[in-house]
Amino acid sequence: MTQADVRVGDLFIFYGLLKQGAAGAPNELGLDVAGEFLGSCRFRGRMFDLGGFPGVVAGDTLCHGVRWRLKNAGIIPAMDEFEDVTDDPATSLYLRVRVPVLDESGTETGEQAWIYIYNQKTDGFDILPDGNWPLDRGRSRK
Repeated sequence: MTQADVRVGDLFIFYGLLKQGAAGAPNELGLDVAGEFLGSCRFRGRMFDLGGFPGVVAGDTLCHGVRWRLKNAGIIPAMDEFEDVTDDPATSLYLRVRVPVLDESGTETGEQAWIYIYNQKTDGFDILPDGNWPLDRGRSRK
């Protein structure tokens, strides 16, 4: 996966430390300058508490997220680095993939968005049954 896969205007779903106002957020990324926060959305997955930050894997829980529209594709390498996305999917902490955007009731909106999906074992981590990572729960991973 490369930066070229992502285009200006693409949507992202943030569900953890990249959410606007999240504790532990990487403010140095400048998400509010490189894109625009568009409000809440939902997506399907299974959310885990990985010890100060969340991870989502495939699943059917209606998870909470925030839509963000990319205005400057130059931020993608820094976002991927923050999420520990590498060229080798076997060692990547997260993978950047596209998923359908859902509304609050779980209905597809017709939009697709990039999301960072956790790519390691989840054994021993607690599931967040409501699929919602609280803004005040995070801590920096770096």
